[in-house]
Amino acid sequence: MGRPKRQTPGATVPGPPRGETPREQVRAVGLLSGGLDSTLAARLLQEQGVEVLGLHFATGFCKVDHRRALRRPRDQKNPKRLRHEALRAGADAGVPVEIIDVSEEYFREVVLNPKHGYGSAMNPCIDCRIFMLKKAKEIADAQGAEIVFTGEVLGQRPMSQYRRALELIEKEAGLEGRLLRPLSARHLPPTRAEHDGRVAREHLLAIEGRSRREQLALAQRFGMFDIPTPSGGCCFLADENFARRLRDLLSHSDPQTVTTEDVRLLKVGRHFRLAHDLKVVLGRDEAESRFLAGQAAGRWTCQVADGHGAFGIVEGVPNGEQREAVASLAARYSRHRNEMRVEVILGGPDGSTTRLEVAPARDEWAHSLLL
Repeated sequence: MGRPKRQTPGATVPGPPRGETPREQVRAVGLLSGGLDSTLAARLLQEQGVEVLGLHFATGFCKVDHRRALRRPRDQKNPKRLRHEALRAGADAGVPVEIIDVSEEYFREVVLNPKHGYGSAMNPCIDCRIFMLKKAKEIADAQGAEIVFTGEVLGQRPMSQYRRALELIEKEAGLEGRLLRPLSARHLPPTRAEHDGRVAREHLLAIEGRSRREQLALAQRFGMFDIPTPSGGCCFLADENFARRLRDLLSHSDPQTVTTEDVRLLKVGRHFRLAHDLKVVLGRDEAESRFLAGQAAGRWTCQVADGHGAFGIVEGVPNGEQREAVASLAARYSRHRNEMRVEVILGGPDGSTTRLEVAPARDEWAHSLLL
């Protein structure tokens, strides 16, 4: 997001709390994505003297985390590009943050078996929120924190932030009376901490809908000028292209044998389904080819002989005819795509190599296999 130069007209933002302070120190644990809304929620509570701990649950499906994992060479010279957004947000807000890897459990419990179904792709948004809030509740209970908070805004997202969904999530997470959404709190029933005055409800907000006008004005008041990009599009599960690949993987495998490593490969490269038990993955750029080369152990691989093309790995064991097909795809996605014949090297899982001279795959055929 751009840097706000002045408060947006029409945005109503409360000033710092004045007068009587809460009767006792309140502790809160909250979901901190690194985005603007959750950061502002933490700052609003801090402003009232609430002790805040941020939690970031790493599910393995965040696009920002994936881009960081690829670590393009130019990024190595700029540590800020490799810094985790939740840690950056916590540092900016003076909030300690714990990053907790829940990827295996999340995949088995939420992605494969969502009680409340999927959104437009394979995004189990309601089950996702319930899962994370249950985890946050466990940590809050262990640390004696009364409040669990989020940066959710009423009406901002169609599947998980309408009123009935917010109520359902709060109930199924076991957080009735404890779940505080500071940005929309005055549209929602008060928590126990608000009821007894330990958190001043009048200094919480009443934001509703998809506009970020009030959030940007509040960020300006807090002196936040390095404003994070909205996080709504950062989930792979909400991406139709990724969802199509995941459906393909689950339909050609026993879901119980699919690993998080298998899923991680879906985020990288071009994927071609040649047979029920055979798929080719070709890198789209140098960073992806480098990543795939790191996953090559125990797999067949392919690349044009002079190295001027995508590196690819093969899921499955290609027979003689299928090896020709694999090589033709590698030739098609190289600098030699317009040549009559191209030499391609196939690497075997035992370290052996085979050189094949093939015609690059025709566009129509390649596109018909593309996932």
